[in-house]
Amino acid sequence: MPLSSYLANLIIPYNLCMTLVVIGLALGWVRLRKTGVALIGTGLLWALFWSLPATSLWLGGALESRYPHLPPAESPTADAIVVLGGNTANGRANWFLPYDKGTAIVRIDTAAELYRAGRAPKVLLSGGALEGDVSEARGMAHNIRQQGVPESALILENSSRTTYENAALTEDKLKSRGIGKILLVTSALHMPRAMAAFSKQGVEAIAAPTPPQIVAPADGSLALWLPDQRTFDASRSIIKEYAGLFVYWLRGWV
Repeated sequence: MPLSSYLANLIIPYNLCMTLVVIGLALGWVRLRKTGVALIGTGLLWALFWSLPATSLWLGGALESRYPHLPPAESPTADAIVVLGGNTANGRANWFLPYDKGTAIVRIDTAAELYRAGRAPKVLLSGGALEGDVSEARGMAHNIRQQGVPESALILENSSRTTYENAALTEDKLKSRGIGKILLVTSALHMPRAMAAFSKQGVEAIAAPTPPQIVAPADGSLALWLPDQRTFDASRSIIKEYAGLFVYWLRGWV
C-alpha cells in the first residue's frame, strides 16, 4: 500500500489507534518505555473518544446543524438542483441504529422530492466513477428517472472525484447553460464543506441537505457515555469532514 494511502486510512479511528499502539510497543522494545506508554495510551483514548455517542452528537451535530433540513415544499425555488454523489454512515437514517434499507437516507431521494415539489426545473447530478466505468452521476440518473424525473430535466457531470471537483466542474456546466441559483443537495454532515467549496467557485447555492442522521434515538435507548460499535465505525465520516475542511482551507479551496 502506498504511504499516502496508508496515511489517508489513519482517518479511521481504529487504524490510528492500532498504529499508535504498534509504534508504542516498538518504542518500549527499544527501551523508550515512557514514550511508548504515552503513544499506546493516546491511541486507546482516541479510540474510546470516537466510540462514545456523545462525541458524535457534539462534533457531528455541530456540522449538521449549520444548514437545517427543510421539507421540499418549504424550500426556496432555484434554477437547478445540484446533487453530489457520495454516502454517509452507509445511508443509515439514524447514525446510532442498524441500517434499514426502507428508511435509508439517499441524496437522490431528496433531489427527486424537490423536483416534484416544483423547486427547480433542472437536476444536475455530479460524480465520477469511483470504481469501474459507470459514474456516480449515471447511477443517480437511473435512480431518479425511476422516481418520475424526466430525462429532459437531467444534466450529468461525470468526472468529479472530490468535493472540490464537484464544485469546479459543476460551475462550468451551470455557466455554459446560463443557470444561476441552485439548490445544493448532499448529506447534512457534508453540507458545510460543500457550501464552502461552491461559494469559492462563485456559485449562488442554497443548502438543501438530506435529513440529519446524527440524532439520539427518540426511545432513549442510547447510552451517550458508553462505547458503541456503530458509532465507532461511522465516526470516520465526522473526522473526514473536519480534516477535509482543514485541507481545503490550506489549499485555498474554501
